[in-house]
Amino acid sequence: MSMATETAGSGVDGNRARFSGLCADVESYYSARVAKYGATPRGVDWSCQATQDLRFVQLLKLCDFSAPFSLNDIGCGYGALCAYLAKRHPQAAIDYLGIDLSLSMVSRARRRFSASGRRFKVGKVSPRRATYSVASGIMNINVGGSRASWEAFVAEMLADLCRASLRGFSVNFIIGEVAGTADADAAPVQLYRTSPEPWIQYCERELGCTVETIDGYGMNEVTLLARCNES
Repeated sequence: MSMATETAGSGVDGNRARFSGLCADVESYYSARVAKYGATPRGVDWSCQATQDLRFVQLLKLCDFSAPFSLNDIGCGYGALCAYLAKRHPQAAIDYLGIDLSLSMVSRARRRFSASGRRFKVGKVSPRRATYSVASGIMNINVGGSRASWEAFVAEMLADLCRASLRGFSVNFIIGEVAGTADADAAPVQLYRTSPEPWIQYCERELGCTVETIDGYGMNEVTLLARCNES
């Protein structure tokens, strides 16, 4: 059994209670970032606009822009993907919904984007099923939980993305060696680094998706395009 399967299958009710604490910590962390740096890439813990946009390029390879579609942006922050879509796909007909745990983020997004087809909501999950869902960076910052609890949280987020998507969803992960020390596990905020294979297996075996892996785009990370198999 894969690591992802093990964490996903252990005590759903207990995990949900634990997730409420993790969600509160995530909300506090990112609200503090945007208060300090404003509606900028640093406000969502990215280094610059160029690398933020490069991640959007990979995530949106899931989408067919030749026809209208709906899009959930989970962990939307201050709405950076909206600006990217307007710049790179101005003719595309997209019903966009951004969801974020942080009211501070959502308030900034609403002030920046008020056009028809651009909506924002505070929350952890999407209230609707869209054609596609994307999530950029929401798996990458463990705000203080153990590695095991964070991986249970990641598994739950992937399952939420699948439930909210008709055709598929895309996510990214930082790849690298896992320290595996007690000190690292106890750090208040840490990067979550992983091999993509356990999460590919989880999406395929547990969520019933077909997964395409994108890497080699100049950053130490990988993007997963998970396509839902229609029943």
